[in-house]
Amino acid sequence: MEETLDEVVVGPGPLSPAQVVAVARDGVPVRLSAEAEAAMARGRAVVDSLASDPAPHYGVSTGFGALATRHIPAERRAQLQASLVRSHAAGTGPEVEPEVVRALVLLRLATLATGATGAQPATARTYAAMLSAGLTPVVREHGSLGCSGDLAPLAHCALAAAGEGEVRDADGVLHPAGEALAAAGIAPVVLREKEGLALLNGTDGMLGMLLLACEDLTALLRTADVTAALSVEALLGSDAAFAADVVAMRPHPGTLDSADNLRRLLAGSAVMASHRTPECTRVQDAYSLRCAPQVHGAARDTLAHARAVAERELGAVVDNPVLLPDGRVESNGSFHGAPLGYVLDFLAIVVADVASMSERRTDRFLDAARSHGLPPFLADDPGVDSGLMIAQYTQAALVSELKRLAAPASVDSIPSSAMQEDHVSMGWSAARDLRRALDGLTQVLAVELVVACRGLELRAPLQPAPGTAAVLRGLREAVPGPGPDRWLSPELLAATDHVRARRPVADAAAVVGTLR
Repeated sequence: MEETLDEVVVGPGPLSPAQVVAVARDGVPVRLSAEAEAAMARGRAVVDSLASDPAPHYGVSTGFGALATRHIPAERRAQLQASLVRSHAAGTGPEVEPEVVRALVLLRLATLATGATGAQPATARTYAAMLSAGLTPVVREHGSLGCSGDLAPLAHCALAAAGEGEVRDADGVLHPAGEALAAAGIAPVVLREKEGLALLNGTDGMLGMLLLACEDLTALLRTADVTAALSVEALLGSDAAFAADVVAMRPHPGTLDSADNLRRLLAGSAVMASHRTPECTRVQDAYSLRCAPQVHGAARDTLAHARAVAERELGAVVDNPVLLPDGRVESNGSFHGAPLGYVLDFLAIVVADVASMSERRTDRFLDAARSHGLPPFLADDPGVDSGLMIAQYTQAALVSELKRLAAPASVDSIPSSAMQEDHVSMGWSAARDLRRALDGLTQVLAVELVVACRGLELRAPLQPAPGTAAVLRGLREAVPGPGPDRWLSPELLAATDHVRARRPVADAAAVVGTLR
């Protein structure tokens, strides 16, 4: 992340994507602003006034969901909120990654800070203190339908804030929540009217994963431009299709950016200059080379749409019922995850297609009939050595999985709560699939990086472009160059770590300038 933050102050206004990433990934501490405290105090006063009203108010003096017709007497309402949190903390399966949970807690805190949920300022302070102390509630993967918010994941967080359930500390050690809060000097939440709803009725898990995905996919699309440039160069392709005046005839912003990256990465290549002669009879390259800016560009434009949705959501109040500035308390459907579920699914499609094109470029290197003079499978002694043959198998297996993960989760719906919640978004599932897909794309691009760099080295004594040469040098710090067959898995894992650390993009940018 380019921006460095030492502290995030949560106020009534929206957080920025950079602030969410900083808290989620870098452990940046959090503080509630005075304006947020004042807004919450005003909202809480409205809820307190409703608590003594004989008329029923959802979540204040009634049950929840299909049980909303049950009137709850005043002496049972504290138990009502605690029971809601305990019963809804029903997740199962593996633990959700700490960065996702931290993002989820921060985003729920941001909604509380608007004052529109009626939560107590003390509750928000506990959430902020947990984040600052590095205490992360244990949230299980399965349990959210993406409607009425991410109920089970948020319930696990609320349970921990109340001193129940489990948390992991900043070192990843598991503790009972009550003991961890006490050790950190944090007062557990004592829930009052409506607070159970305020802590559970959010799309924060979906939004947190979307924001983290946007951060990661931005870097991976730049990496895809880097690996595509390496492949175009080493496969003796042409950069003519990337010319500014050519791509400007179809001026999608993402395409223009991707083509600009490719031009700068390939500028000054002796490899490409070597076949700009009358003897070269090829007039155009295969689609996986020639159309890289169009595919990578469309991916960028889709990502821009997803970012716009995420930024609108950062300014939203997601709760039910919600307190309006004029004093009304209204039930609503803002907790439905459709706006997020759709773009999460859309990005999974993008990831699968970018990976698919990368795999097709890799495959061209390994086929002597299409690699324009490179040895079969880039092997040192073909026949004795298999070279990088099976690296493409690994890549193909990953791409196949990514295609399955691209099946949209948001088209599914299973009714719940005795048919009260009869249409749900499955946006949480879409987000989980996207996280897996991004990990797969990272591995796919790492394979292309390894293969393309070996292919480029086999073009010696011709020299690559300064930009691609810098990327090749950087990879050679982690993965050795051509030679007889050796154990390949550690090299592919090292290349994956290299991509995950964003080294190819950084190495290229040091020579050609910041990539778009």
